[in-house]
Amino acid sequence: MSWIRSSKSATLVVLLALSLSVAGTAGAISVVSGDAPEDARVGETVTTTVTIEDPFVDMPDQWTLQGSTELESVSWTIVVRQQGEQVEQENYGDQSFEQALNASNGGDTVEIELTGDVPEVSNYTYEPRETFTLYDFDTTQGSSTSDLNESQVHHYTNDSRDARLAIDDASAAINETGGNSEAESQRDRAISAYENSNFDNAQSLASDAQDQAEQAQESAQRTQTILMGVGALIVLLVVVGGIYYWRSNKDEPTKLQ
Repeated sequence: MSWIRSSKSATLVVLLALSLSVAGTAGAISVVSGDAPEDARVGETVTTTVTIEDPFVDMPDQWTLQGSTELESVSWTIVVRQQGEQVEQENYGDQSFEQALNASNGGDTVEIELTGDVPEVSNYTYEPRETFTLYDFDTTQGSSTSDLNESQVHHYTNDSRDARLAIDDASAAINETGGNSEAESQRDRAISAYENSNFDNAQSLASDAQDQAEQAQESAQRTQTILMGVGALIVLLVVVGGIYYWRSNKDEPTKLQ
């Protein structure tokens, strides 16, 4: 019976450890993202704000916040608040920063405002879409670094956007037809041109692919209409022939008459 009691005791210890772990996680540091854009044009200036709530819950009294971005001409404003009142502010002008946080200075929220210009696209890819790092935040304690929060944003130029939209339209037209090999090949050539930054050619090829898909769909619809018409005509002929045959046999006298 002793092994049963030992087993029960071990189970209780495990359950207690799990419950403490869950309770600790529930009140952990949290990050609230602001209005980060999903898409941004190259050269456009964007601004976003990220708020870190309860920065010292389940964290040591002293730790370092690290931030980085691929935006250019960058401006960071870090504001530490205690119940809404500002207790500290720091400004940075590089693409990365480090700021030490100390519980003794107070602070139940850390607001990070980031402003910068959207960078050039170094490598165009249709799928997945081209993205850049809007921000990437980490926590550092001694030699240990942990991910905190990050955001990736699709960036484009006017020409790349127009080419992408043309390819999207071609793909939609191809899907509506259930697939067309010639249109799909032309669409694939458009994607290849896009990924080589040849956007005018990509747009032209995508337009051709869309036309081919739509023409194939129209041809299929005409064929279906013709087949339905032929089928209806055959049914009509069968019905008329049956009626004629029935009437002919009805009027013909039998041998007993």
